[in-house]
Amino acid sequence: MKVKKDVLKKRLAVAARKTPADKVFKNGQIIDVFNGTLMTGDVAIVDDTIVGIGDFEGHIEIDATNKYISPGFIDSHVHIESSMVTPSQFARVVLPHGVTTVIADPHEIANVSGTIGIEFMLDDSEGIPLHVFLMLPSCVPATPFENSGANLQAKDLAQFYTHPRVLGLGEVMDYPSVHHNDDVMIEKIFGAQVNGKIIDGHAAGLNNNAINVYRTAGIRTDHEAVTKEEAEERLKRGMYLLIREGSVAKDLTQLLKVVTNSNSRRCAFCTDDKHIDDLIQEGSVDHNVRLAIQKGISPITAIQMATINAAECYKLDNKGAIAPGFDADIILLDSLQDIAIDEVYSSGQLVAKKGRFLIKEEIGIKPGEDIISSVHATEITEKDITLSINEKQLANVISIIPNSLITKHIVKEVKGREGAFVSDIENDLLKLAVIERHHYTGNVGLGIVHGLKLKRGAIATTIAHDSHNMIVTGTSDKDMLFAIKSVEEIGGGLVVVSEEKVIASLPLHIAGLITDDDYEIVYKKLNHINDALSDIGISQDFNPFLTLSFLALPVIPALKLTDIGLFNVDQFKHINLFET
Repeated sequence: MKVKKDVLKKRLAVAARKTPADKVFKNGQIIDVFNGTLMTGDVAIVDDTIVGIGDFEGHIEIDATNKYISPGFIDSHVHIESSMVTPSQFARVVLPHGVTTVIADPHEIANVSGTIGIEFMLDDSEGIPLHVFLMLPSCVPATPFENSGANLQAKDLAQFYTHPRVLGLGEVMDYPSVHHNDDVMIEKIFGAQVNGKIIDGHAAGLNNNAINVYRTAGIRTDHEAVTKEEAEERLKRGMYLLIREGSVAKDLTQLLKVVTNSNSRRCAFCTDDKHIDDLIQEGSVDHNVRLAIQKGISPITAIQMATINAAECYKLDNKGAIAPGFDADIILLDSLQDIAIDEVYSSGQLVAKKGRFLIKEEIGIKPGEDIISSVHATEITEKDITLSINEKQLANVISIIPNSLITKHIVKEVKGREGAFVSDIENDLLKLAVIERHHYTGNVGLGIVHGLKLKRGAIATTIAHDSHNMIVTGTSDKDMLFAIKSVEEIGGGLVVVSEEKVIASLPLHIAGLITDDDYEIVYKKLNHINDALSDIGISQDFNPFLTLSFLALPVIPALKLTDIGLFNVDQFKHINLFET
């Protein structure tokens, strides 16, 4: 960002100790992320910038005795839409957790609303105390094997590269298109490169040679490693390893096994997808830091991974450190071991204290009508969700792995009743449907899922990564149909149904993904939904709705369901539900 001459002169005068600073933190232990040590000294601030470490006087002096002065945390990869609130409401949740900067990929809302969705995320995050940077969605739709609400080409993305908060091209998840030199994908990658932008990866299940291809394409990061071995191969090939701990994908414990003193500066933390209730109760990247420390990573190394590493990865030259010339995004910690956050400063301003967001003014914008109306599905009947089978038949079944985006492909013998499959509660085999909801195509993909342990009723949502068609599962066709109708009536969102009655719901009127309600209202409704999920007997070992939403993502192994049908990710093609 350009600095005016008079501002530069003021900063230099304070740095030279010719005039008092606007604000000085006194007597604290400063976390030096460059050398991995602690140091003592005052931290002098002018406006929104750190100008010196040493012995300073200030118009405002903050006593940091017995406290640690840390840079603000950076979430290196997050989909704000997964919190189900707007960026401005998201800020109110994560800032008290010490997160002052996020690298957000709006491909969820872009898959529904296209460039209008990207514009909304930029506009709603403008001027808020959380620093929100965007990576432009690279895969809208995620694959050619499903129907999404939009189709973004390189020319659609190009207009955003001049925006000061757009850093590059978001996670490239369509590896086959890169591998086969598909012109549409190459144009997007080339467009980012000629604009000097960063490119994120999505290397779920990819082998070493595929990583070679990604790196040759200029792809810089990966957040999809789930094993120590995968992480090692990405680091060996020069990628930044983004270590994820979200609501579904909890990879941190496994991936920390790869972190050493030699490679830790190539590792950063991210949350990727995290529900608002988990953010409130557990935290954001601060939770990653605490968990890493509990697992044996030194506190300063863990803080490096949450600050300077992410800043360097995304070329945010003025973020991630307590040093002259860096932005005054600062956390005061009561404890280094526990990452006990006392106060949070963003651009030099106090924004949170003891877990409370302090800014009273309204922030954010109201969504326009063009982004609110997003459920455009044909009327679904019982015939549309009927699975015709013989008395007994072998079926390709999606088997859930708790707390993982990856699923297993299993083959199970399933039974029919009067020529049709019905959910088998005893054997935990439930009917699953994905309904196209963008263009009135009438597409309904049908499958069978194992592992949800639902005992009665149905659940449905318009959050179904990444094309965000409607996804529903249940123990009876009647409850499934009622859940579908209920989601349509609220304009998108989450519903829990039992005996053809809605027992809990969360309307998400913005693209069927988020709401501009206050985050506290959303939190209360989510708690009601969690209670309802418990009532209908669904598994409590993982987040059911988040798990359900990823069963439609055809870029993460092994078996998924799109609106066109059952998809084998390893073979990258649709397959028959029943074995012939």
